[in-house]
Amino acid sequence: MIGFKILAICGMLSPIIYTLMWVIGGFIVPEYNHLHKDISSLFAVKAHRRWLFQSLIIASSALMLVFFAGSHWGTNNGEGSIVGPILFIISAVMGLLVACLFPLDEGGKPTAWRGKGHVVLVVSMGILQIVAMFFLFFSLRLVDGWKGFGIFNLVSAIVSLILVGVMSFFGGKPYMGLAERFMASAYQIFYFVFALVVYFNN
Repeated sequence: MIGFKILAICGMLSPIIYTLMWVIGGFIVPEYNHLHKDISSLFAVKAHRRWLFQSLIIASSALMLVFFAGSHWGTNNGEGSIVGPILFIISAVMGLLVACLFPLDEGGKPTAWRGKGHVVLVVSMGILQIVAMFFLFFSLRLVDGWKGFGIFNLVSAIVSLILVGVMSFFGGKPYMGLAERFMASAYQIFYFVFALVVYFNN
């Protein structure tokens, strides 16, 4: 059981590090504005102090991968569908690839193959995670002790889907940064609560 608690701590640290990354960016990056700039611009090619923000996003992504890798066995003793957890693992691998190999191009634009790959991977991650939330809901909705978390998955999936739509609408517009932070925060809250539930249920 101690192993699951360690995994859960990794899962809780990941969204904290991710959130701190863009909060810090607002303080130390010249002319960076949370309302207008996307988060990925912080570790784009030639970005100000890119090494710092890329290190933080790599750490966050690696911790999330560790958590998701063991989340199936930490959720309802490993019973139920494994589809949701597998989708989470795939999305976490994509996140690590984005952090290590696919930054946005200079200026935070997806102009070259790496920048375009960044956009494709990030969008794919978001979709996979929403689908995974639905799978976890259907897997846990009738399980004693996990019903509440099952419902939380359903609510998180719906909220995330709505915020993805909002982000799509604001993409490239003046308040894109604010829209992205609402969307990203929905995912980060889900990760933290997921890890917290695994921690206390094991």
